[in-house]
Amino acid sequence: MRTPFIAGNWKMNKTADEAVAFVNQVKDALNAIEGVDIAFCPPFMAIPAMAAALKGTKVGVGAQNMYFEASGAYTGEVAANMLTPFCKYVIIGHSERRQYFGETDETVNKKINAALASGLIPIVCCGESLQQNQAGVTHDFVSGQIRNGFAGISAEEAAGIVVAYEPIWAIGTGLTATAEQAQAIIGGTVRATLTELYGDETAQQIRIQYGGSVKPSNVAEIMAQPDIDGALVGGASLKPDFVELVKNSV
Repeated sequence: MRTPFIAGNWKMNKTADEAVAFVNQVKDALNAIEGVDIAFCPPFMAIPAMAAALKGTKVGVGAQNMYFEASGAYTGEVAANMLTPFCKYVIIGHSERRQYFGETDETVNKKINAALASGLIPIVCCGESLQQNQAGVTHDFVSGQIRNGFAGISAEEAAGIVVAYEPIWAIGTGLTATAEQAQAIIGGTVRATLTELYGDETAQQIRIQYGGSVKPSNVAEIMAQPDIDGALVGGASLKPDFVELVKNSV
């Protein structure tokens, strides 16, 4: 049985003070919810303060990105070992990183390896554009992202990775894939590809989230699907009713 995992991706929202004020408002209620793993992924500058505010709770902290080198002349980048004192998770390969900052399947693979080597749990993102969806190439494209991203990753390592399927056309648009559409890709493409790579036993251990306009009103239907193990939540994780979203997920 895979434990559900709900993570909030705050993107470029909330200062450190705002982040701490928010988690102080919701952490007791979130900590009381049984049967689900929870994390917030704030901007880098808020991570240490949030980690301190959440100490002693079940709510984890994640980063939204990292670099694959441990140190060096990489102005503006953050290494995995700089995150490990504060973070349990790190998002890798989000579509916005791919679209705006040149992330590729190759750099995703390097970052996964660096995260695993430092003891971070990668949340590896995949997903197609509206044009790719309409052209009927979703399966091949998303499967390719998984194959390339996981290249050289052992079955033992893969079992602890989280995958987030986020159709790009559903991120921040108000559009949401139906629960059945999400299940079709997550089960028929993401987990099916992982099964081809690692076998059924390992593939069944890997938690796969859905992301894309997840709200308190639709999360229960999404989570009822057999291959959907959680959600990577954007805007809804910035509001106090994120507590209701998490409650509705279990």
